[in-house]
Amino acid sequence: MADEYKEALLQKQKYHDGCPGCKVEQMKQLRRGYPYLELSFVWIIVLSTSLPISSLYPFLYYMIEDFGVAKTEKDIGFYAGFVGCSFMLGRALTSVFWGIVADRYGRKPIILLGTISIAIFNALFGLSMNFWMAIGTRFLLGSFNCLLGTMKAYASEIFRDEYQATAMSAVSTAWGIGLIIGPALGGFLAQPADKYPNVFSQDSIFGRFRYALPCFTISAFALVVTVLCCFIPETLHNHKLDSTSHDDSYDILEAASGESTASTGKVGKNERKASQGSLLKNWPLMSSIIVYCVLCLHDTAYSEIFALWANSPRKYGGLSYSTNDVGTVLAISGFGLFSFQVFVYPFAEKLLGPIRVTRFAGALMIPIQMSYPFIANMSGLSLSLMLNCASILINVLSVSAITGLLILQNRAVDQSQRGAANGIAMTAMSLFKTVGPAGAGILFSWSETRLNAAFLPGSHMVFFVLNVIVVVGVALTFKPFLITA
Repeated sequence: MADEYKEALLQKQKYHDGCPGCKVEQMKQLRRGYPYLELSFVWIIVLSTSLPISSLYPFLYYMIEDFGVAKTEKDIGFYAGFVGCSFMLGRALTSVFWGIVADRYGRKPIILLGTISIAIFNALFGLSMNFWMAIGTRFLLGSFNCLLGTMKAYASEIFRDEYQATAMSAVSTAWGIGLIIGPALGGFLAQPADKYPNVFSQDSIFGRFRYALPCFTISAFALVVTVLCCFIPETLHNHKLDSTSHDDSYDILEAASGESTASTGKVGKNERKASQGSLLKNWPLMSSIIVYCVLCLHDTAYSEIFALWANSPRKYGGLSYSTNDVGTVLAISGFGLFSFQVFVYPFAEKLLGPIRVTRFAGALMIPIQMSYPFIANMSGLSLSLMLNCASILINVLSVSAITGLLILQNRAVDQSQRGAANGIAMTAMSLFKTVGPAGAGILFSWSETRLNAAFLPGSHMVFFVLNVIVVVGVALTFKPFLITA
């Protein structure tokens, strides 16, 4: 029976010789079992692109201090914001271009270019000798960081339909883990000659360039990923897709496995037809991108504010944490996020759907963020316990909210437009994330000047603004604004 099914499927589907996309489609149609290998590749590639984005946050406060550009301690957050946003500005200017290139020349060349650029420019950032060199290298790192949008398209193409939630969860989880493990690496490995004098001397390169070790470590990982990416399959078709035969093949597949009805097939065809045309007029796509951008703005602003708040002195409402202390908190949060996204999120998405998961996650973040200024008043074990619990929950909920929107975006377009669609999403998201670090730095510096204000003093104002962003994001998930394909 299985042989007859395979033969009927291969005869019905029109495969083109020499087309890498067709080879992937054949593999998807005939293969059974959990896609461990593909999941592993998606994981390490997305991880390599997310690690450098926020790895600087634990030591950025001290890096700006070393550059000597800040006249007072309160000005450090102001300058830190511009270094943080330079990466996102570079990515915003180039994301659509890289998406178009990926649609024309393939996903694999863009993936290789992205991993190589991380290895080069992140290492150069670690060797920054002044404020402007730091901004320049981060801008170039962002300009050539073309991986996330491409990987969202790649993940949606390399996995079968029943694993689409797993695919998008893998992308967002690896992304979220990188945004947490990156700062953990930055916290543990920055200033190594001061922390580990028995291993690194003050006369070594890591003594002269105090922030080079975490950057070199991430660059080395990116080089390893580059080598492994030489073995991944290309998923882009090099011919015009025959949508009719493609739809029919899925009808055969679903009928044979007993997972669908004829009405489901008709809905799928209508959705594919609706997803064609101008991307800017595709409201299911554009609405999900806008909500995605708002939540990403919160995610980036939170990452920078958390590090600045934890590093800042107690007299300003902070925790007086060292880079190691921040790294420890973020490493614990990363483990919690990994466990949740791998073992819990796919079931939550299947039970509630991506939109409800986003709404619930956003609503739960609000009271937790309100608690941060009160956590700063604690000390000892109670401080560590409450801070780690809050950090785990915020990171789990933030990534869960974003994952559902990634699923909606890729469902709204065909493969021929997926690279460009994700390029638009990356450009819009990068513009929001450009505002995030700069705005967060300015907001944080301003909050330290109003410690005795009657309304929302000090850090209370900072976390209040973060909650306002979350409320806006959750509100936009309701109709008539957010429409699914």
